Amino acid sequence: MLPGPKNLITDVPGILVGNAQDSVLKSGTTVLTADAPFTASVHVMGGAPGTRETDLLAPDKSVARIDALVLSGGSAFGLDACSGVMDALHGQGRGFPVGPARVPLVPGAILFDLLNGGSKDWDQNPYRALGRAAFEAAAEDFTLGTAGAGTGALTAMLKGGLGSASLVLENGVTVGALVAANPLGAVTTPGETHFWAAPFEIGDEFGGIGPDRAAGLGRSLHSRKIEAIQTLGGATLPPERANTTIAIVATDAALSKAQCQRLATTAHDGIGRAIVPAHAPGDGDLVFAASTGARVLEAADAELGTLCHAAALCLSRAIARAVFFARPEPGDLLPCWSAP
Repeated sequence: MLPGPKNLITDVPGILVGNAQDSVLKSGTTVLTADAPFTASVHVMGGAPGTRETDLLAPDKSVARIDALVLSGGSAFGLDACSGVMDALHGQGRGFPVGPARVPLVPGAILFDLLNGGSKDWDQNPYRALGRAAFEAAAEDFTLGTAGAGTGALTAMLKGGLGSASLVLENGVTVGALVAANPLGAVTTPGETHFWAAPFEIGDEFGGIGPDRAAGLGRSLHSRKIEAIQTLGGATLPPERANTTIAIVATDAALSKAQCQRLATTAHDGIGRAIVPAHAPGDGDLVFAASTGARVLEAADAELGTLCHAAALCLSRAIARAVFFARPEPGDLLPCWSAP
């Protein structure tokens, strides 16, 4: 297994990703789409998710393919980014056919970034426009770090961000991950130098510092994020709910909705390996899985385990890359890994 040429989820042929953000808002939206409708499913392990249209992704639901997936900041306000994507798809005549009508299918998930130092005193919800702009920007190349849905993301100790990574398997199948990392937990070990995901790093894709050689790690729950939010908003706020890591894993292997759901479920291992602690009651941790169906597997059931493993590896690496590429901006509550 080696990364694809871009080391992005768009190494999966046909997959496109677009970002839109507002530096004053300190928030944004990321959209994944494809040149044709694709199969998708989802698995939620966080205790406080915010979602739209995820029920239709269950294997027993009748809709087979969707048109786009949305990751957004903005908490519940950010779910309106899906409406902006629907507007753009409708304008292109795309969507699920119902007689002469077409209904674009755009599931989405959000993270909480309302208390990150950005201005949130809007008169009109900005996320519908951000969703449309992100869809219209969709391309094979896109920015990581402080961009799209990762614009206002924070981890326990450092700025979070948008990350991505890929792997090409021996059989030629490509697997990739896209993540907006805004967790309750930390992405680095104490000292903020070493990434929890370091054992899975390929080359120096997030600094090449290597694993932390200290023992007894993981017991400290110190969080600059909680301290900063309490200072910003007051001690009565419930900062344990101001979190969430939302992600997409994708492949060109032809998978059913049930197989996509298994891919999404196993990919959560990547969150657990890269964030400590993970899947907390106040996190909305969620993973979508998408299949373009371009490559038919000779033995899909037998090969699914390898795909799941690759997706988890990609997601761990993508989370570290999200923090690695985050850049400092005016008004930040937390430092960046690259500029502590």
